[in-house]
Amino acid sequence: MAASQIANLVEGFVGHDDNANVTTDISNTNKVEGAQDTGEKIKATVWAGKNKVEIVDMPKPRVIDRRDAVIKVTGSTICGSDLHLYHGVIPQLEKGDVLGHEFCGVVESIAPDVSGCKVGDRVVASFPIACGQCRNCQMELTSACERTNSNTITNAMYGKRTSGIFGYSHFTGGFAGGQAEYVRVPNADVNLLVLPEDVPDEKGLYLSDVLATAYHCVVDTGVKEGDTVAVWGAGPIGQMVVEFSFQQGASRVILVDGGNGAWRLEFVKSKIHNVETLNFTDLTRRESVTSKLKEMVPGGVDVALECAAGEYAKGWTHYLEMLSGAETDTSEILNEMITSVRPFGRIGVTGVYAGYTNHFNIGAIMQTGIRFIGNGQAPVQKYWKHLLELIREQKINPLDMVTHVVQLTDVPKLYKLFEQRTTGMQKVFVRTRHSLPPSPEAPALIDLANVA
Repeated sequence: MAASQIANLVEGFVGHDDNANVTTDISNTNKVEGAQDTGEKIKATVWAGKNKVEIVDMPKPRVIDRRDAVIKVTGSTICGSDLHLYHGVIPQLEKGDVLGHEFCGVVESIAPDVSGCKVGDRVVASFPIACGQCRNCQMELTSACERTNSNTITNAMYGKRTSGIFGYSHFTGGFAGGQAEYVRVPNADVNLLVLPEDVPDEKGLYLSDVLATAYHCVVDTGVKEGDTVAVWGAGPIGQMVVEFSFQQGASRVILVDGGNGAWRLEFVKSKIHNVETLNFTDLTRRESVTSKLKEMVPGGVDVALECAAGEYAKGWTHYLEMLSGAETDTSEILNEMITSVRPFGRIGVTGVYAGYTNHFNIGAIMQTGIRFIGNGQAPVQKYWKHLLELIREQKINPLDMVTHVVQLTDVPKLYKLFEQRTTGMQKVFVRTRHSLPPSPEAPALIDLANVA
């Protein structure tokens, strides 16, 4: 929290760069003069401080730039990476910022230069905001767009640009998110995909992040025919990584989880029967994740895929270092992966790591020839048309992840339950007052007041 406040002060003193071709830092329309045309108010989920979100009324967003669209949100969700914001560990998050980077809806208004969609179209938005024109966008590396994030701290810290991201703090451009009734989408011709009639919102929504992120993790790390793969984290990303690993030809996939998320191992196994599981909670003091994996796969796995993130310390050393600000992320899972893969094996990191870590086993990477791959934020636009066709051909079913459907007004309770990894809660579909009639395949709407 203190680091985030310092980053805000530094950014305010230094100022933004001039690279962005869109209007940034409109993550809270209550703070922006002229953010509305009609005076209409909308409901939106905002960060209200560490471990606290609220539903508030704020001005309706409007078209500002010539490639903008305003979307009437019909579905959104909560992601494991939203918890990093909830906990206040992502730099430059401000109270009142609208959250949510995964959403779908109906185009309500568009600016003059928008092509590829029209008013009334059902669409899904990509979580990275791309320009479609810069060098990286031309290479389909849209999450590294050079023209949608003018934040100087991000550029200095990483030594290169990242794209803007919806609902993910001023560190990623300061764009209002989609856990709301309306949202402004910059460069709509690049960042919106029209959904066909045979793909309901409850399936199409997940093209915004989870499907593309999981697919990118697998293909970017090079999972291939005959590989043995270990996956850390049995949440929705991990679940889809398991499925895509098998589709890419993996002979075995072992899913690792434990603690209050251990129930997810059996949940995933109920959907993907040939996955093997490893519950680290069940290990004895003489066992470790590495020793158990090498017992299951002598010599080590070919590929290790990280779908958990660096926020969750297992031991006291990292817990205290993170608490004191000596590091932003723990290296414990990364080190488990390093010692669990075979020599010259491959590691892919798709869980969110924000900054710096200590006690990282760099020697093992160099000495044993490990290919250590930061997958980066997924370039959604590179994959979403292919993934849409897989949905239409019934080769993947996003609803295999979805366990709950709730109303937008229940999102504050949802964050608390999701953080606790409440038994049975995997992926959620959040409805608004604009939502279409529910798909018959989707779970029934529930009132979270009745969920312990």
